[in-house]
Amino acid sequence: MHIPESVTALPAGVLGRGGAGDILGLGGAGQASQEILPKLQKTWRRPWTFSMSKSLQGDREPSSLLQGEGGGRGIRKGREGAKPSGHGGFGAQGPLELPAVPPRGGDSAGDTAGPGIGASMAEQDPAPGCPRGKQQQPAFTWEVRANDRSYHRQVRKKFAFCLSKRKYSGNAIRTAKYSLLTFLPLNLYEQFHRMANVYFVFVILLQTFPEISTLPWYTLLFPLSCLLIIRGLRDLIDDIGRHRSDRSINSRPCEILAGSRFCWRQWRDICVGDIVRLRKDSVVPADLLLLCSSEPSSLCYVETADIDGETNLKFRQALLVTHQELQSEESMAAFDGRVRCEEPNSRLHTFTGTLRWRGRTHALDGDRILLRGCRVRNTALCHGLVLYAGFDSKIMRNSGKIKRKKTKLDQLMDRLVIVIFLLLLATSLGLAVASGFWAKTFQEKHSYLAALYQHTSPAHQAFLNFWGFTILLSIIIPMSMYITFEFIYLVNSCFINWDLEMYYGAKDIPAEARSTSLSDQLGQIQYIFSDKTGTLTQNIMSFKKCCVNGTIYGSGTGHENKQPQGLGLSWEHPGEQKSGVCDVTLLEAAQRDNDPVLREFLRLLALCHTVMVEDRGDQLVYQAASPDEEALVLAARSLGYVFLGRTQDSITIRELGRTRTYKLLAMLDFNSDRKRMSVLVRDPQGTIRLYTKGADTVILERLRSRGPRESLTESALDRFAEETLRTLCVASREVSEAEFRTWGRRHRDAAALLGDRARELDGLYEEMEQNLQLLGATAIEDKLQDGVPETIQLLKLGNIKVWVLTGDKQETAMNIGYACRLLTDDMEILEEKEVSEILQAYWESNNNLSGHGDAPCSLSQQHPETPCHKRAIIISGDFLDRILHTGEVLKEKKGWPWQWLCCGRAEASQDQGALVEKAFVDLATSCQAVICCRVTPKQKALMVQLVKKHKKAVTLAIGDGANDVNMIKTADIGVGISGLEGLQAVQCSDYALAQFSFLQRLLLVHGRWNYLRICKFLRCFFYKTFAGLLAQVWFAFHSGFTAQPLYEGWFLALYNIFYTAYPVLSVGLFEQDVSAKKSLEFPELYVVGQQDELFNYRVFGVTLLHGVGTSLISFYITLWAFEDHVGTRVVGDYESFSVTVALSALLSVLVEQLDGRGSPRPS
Repeated sequence: MHIPESVTALPAGVLGRGGAGDILGLGGAGQASQEILPKLQKTWRRPWTFSMSKSLQGDREPSSLLQGEGGGRGIRKGREGAKPSGHGGFGAQGPLELPAVPPRGGDSAGDTAGPGIGASMAEQDPAPGCPRGKQQQPAFTWEVRANDRSYHRQVRKKFAFCLSKRKYSGNAIRTAKYSLLTFLPLNLYEQFHRMANVYFVFVILLQTFPEISTLPWYTLLFPLSCLLIIRGLRDLIDDIGRHRSDRSINSRPCEILAGSRFCWRQWRDICVGDIVRLRKDSVVPADLLLLCSSEPSSLCYVETADIDGETNLKFRQALLVTHQELQSEESMAAFDGRVRCEEPNSRLHTFTGTLRWRGRTHALDGDRILLRGCRVRNTALCHGLVLYAGFDSKIMRNSGKIKRKKTKLDQLMDRLVIVIFLLLLATSLGLAVASGFWAKTFQEKHSYLAALYQHTSPAHQAFLNFWGFTILLSIIIPMSMYITFEFIYLVNSCFINWDLEMYYGAKDIPAEARSTSLSDQLGQIQYIFSDKTGTLTQNIMSFKKCCVNGTIYGSGTGHENKQPQGLGLSWEHPGEQKSGVCDVTLLEAAQRDNDPVLREFLRLLALCHTVMVEDRGDQLVYQAASPDEEALVLAARSLGYVFLGRTQDSITIRELGRTRTYKLLAMLDFNSDRKRMSVLVRDPQGTIRLYTKGADTVILERLRSRGPRESLTESALDRFAEETLRTLCVASREVSEAEFRTWGRRHRDAAALLGDRARELDGLYEEMEQNLQLLGATAIEDKLQDGVPETIQLLKLGNIKVWVLTGDKQETAMNIGYACRLLTDDMEILEEKEVSEILQAYWESNNNLSGHGDAPCSLSQQHPETPCHKRAIIISGDFLDRILHTGEVLKEKKGWPWQWLCCGRAEASQDQGALVEKAFVDLATSCQAVICCRVTPKQKALMVQLVKKHKKAVTLAIGDGANDVNMIKTADIGVGISGLEGLQAVQCSDYALAQFSFLQRLLLVHGRWNYLRICKFLRCFFYKTFAGLLAQVWFAFHSGFTAQPLYEGWFLALYNIFYTAYPVLSVGLFEQDVSAKKSLEFPELYVVGQQDELFNYRVFGVTLLHGVGTSLISFYITLWAFEDHVGTRVVGDYESFSVTVALSALLSVLVEQLDGRGSPRPS
């Protein structure tokens, strides 16, 4: 295919690679545009192994330019198993990646060779009929026409039978569960999912028949109505809050192009195809294609805290053609471009599409898209074309549905209600049959009473007595127990709110129990799924140490407390961002400027990055895509090397007071395979130099020579790693003019390629980054929240496994894992390659695909040399997609039998896919820790769902950002951290905390106590009910098997709500087996709740037998006492006997509870 000269002349910053473009670049004008879709169709048929070189996309957390920060350090000193793959990073095509050479003109066709389409192909849904197996990419079926509302309103799609609806959604959202019309039926439907409510309604219906009723029907209807109303009002109040939130969001103001000018409208008025104007600090209302901005080259800076949890800025860039042509409202009103792209989906980090305008096709990827929920920062004005609106937007596709959560005890109670009801029916049936036989015998013996029975028969009497006994014994499942339940849950939730130990005084944030019906499940948690940034860490990076020319500087070296000699050692100004550099020896050495290695080291820190600077008059404010990159630039500034600004082809810094401008020749971007980045610059003297920083494992092997200085630097890296600091090496070399000319020509040719562009560029980068001279190493600390390591240790001792699910890159997550003691030096780290090998061996050994049915071997047998509790798994979101959606990680090059699953045999494919899921979950749950990097919000929820599905385990998810909402909703318990990223996570959570460390008290103290209280409450309530009310059954044997009540009606009504209420209520509110201090001192006590030891079928059976025994003793001892052994041997009067049995049962129950079987005792 012919490549126009204008394309090859474009700068690498426009042509360059990264993100989706790592796989395929889309070509230019003319005939190139005719080949795009056929080429894509052909390309999509190939299985992908793609890199994640783009950090500035979607929900991915920004990759630092500390490529490999910590990379390689994790494999030293007992961490040999850790081989970070360094997922993430900056691509050359990022909006911040500047051109290798100045552009030769403004030919807009150059955009056609922009980032390509392909990385997202690996994450498409399988083709219909092939739920698992190789995925197939659907064609571009989503067409957006700019400024054409009529087209988008008339296009419809089928959704059920012959019904159709509008294909393009409006921008209004609705997250509330109920409406005015649906509240009553939907809420009642949900409430009657509780088996107890269905049972009570059944009994009320029976009581409406006078022939069999033993109690008035309204006596049960009134308390049931109260219970339903209380729960309904609680749900209604929660939903009203959601309605208010929806109304507030839909009513936000925005500027929409109407005709030839922009008008203020509301978010709900936005439609697909509209052009929207955004101003600084405004929130993006829909998924937009960035058309232009007020910044140079139409850069746009966005904060994605509500999407990926990061408060640092990301960068987006418009196409060159729209940047040049759409500079006025009139030109935007005349814009008639058409975008063809993928259907709405949940993949935040990828986008694939093309823009067709003026006969040319321009490729689009995630770097051109502003996602709904982002906030525009440091950009005065920008304009975007709405691609996805409302529920079609990616963030809304990632928001999970509101699910009604039920605890394990709730589910057990539903099953027990069925068991008790079946026992009740069996007992009633037995007594009814006995009543029929008794009636027949009585009529035969007393024939003179035949006139009384002429309108009935023994069978008819037995039938009526069956229903009579059913109503009489229905009080065995008392309504008062559920009402007391609600009260106990409410008070226990207040105890959590009132706990001063979980009050965060620094920000005046108390703990908050937002759900009142899950407190007992806090004592049964088995898996915790945690976000990293803002949950485990403070997301504050500080420059701690460095090693330059073999000398270590920084805190802990003995130099940080010296008083500076003289003035002018620091170039920081009041009010500016602080670097944290406190080593005066380093400051003095930098000021003397007599060490060329130190000079180059600091110069590299000021040049080799993608930080942007904002001049606010008296101070410079740096905006970085990651806090660690910002920390390095701040460290250089504090040492006299101040980054002042950049253009597309230059970087300006001030070196010890002298301003110097370096011409930027090329930026060699970071990706997960390279684990390094470089800049090629020409200094003011005309010398060309390459500055490189990255993981020590990749930098050290590219050095020109190894000597004592390199050995000292390696020792320093080991020392930094032991302190869990994030490390990287920095190096440089001089490049000759002849070498650069040759390399630059090849670089431009490679950047213009449509196929294999990424591989060619990688090869060129590899050639340039050789024969380096080591300058030193840096160490940065990512500060953990207070008490995080201690909390994780306590949770591990309580048999709670902690999994970290983060959008950050692997090295960062691994370093945090070591810092918070989730990972230890003696652990075997299983990465993607090892996990694939283990699953492959497991698959082959079990012969699952062949269907031999052999006994499966355990996954723990695959690595018998390492105990499972000494293993940890570290995987990426892409690996998770492949293993759970396609099974690609199990595919071998030679005849892998998975291929026959790809087409047809859909049912078998689903079965095999479920087996892959289960095998992976079995492996992951057998390990002590799991860290998933680069995961989307939907993948976070998927991991939680997999553990719930295959392990039937109780899960807890904790996070602080909008990207954690889906995970929080999916888990059995959701905990929101009241952090810096808004309140989305808190608003969707069941419990809100200010710090991760408060989790230990929430679970090990309140959770364990609440589980203990509820279990003892249930045991006491069932015991007293059986002990006091089963006497009705024994009385039937002495009353002709009639359904005559033994007890007076008021006693039955007050037995549970008055006579025996205090003991069980005090148990449910105040029971403590040990104090809070002992609960934290011995976290092993928590295991009791995980194993359901305090209330289960066995405990219920024992309680039932205990109650039956007590009722038998109470009834028959009273019966024996009332017998007249001297006279006529007749029982005393009925009322006296009834009162005596009732009193005997009541005293037995009270004494039993106060004797230590459930009564409150001081701890």
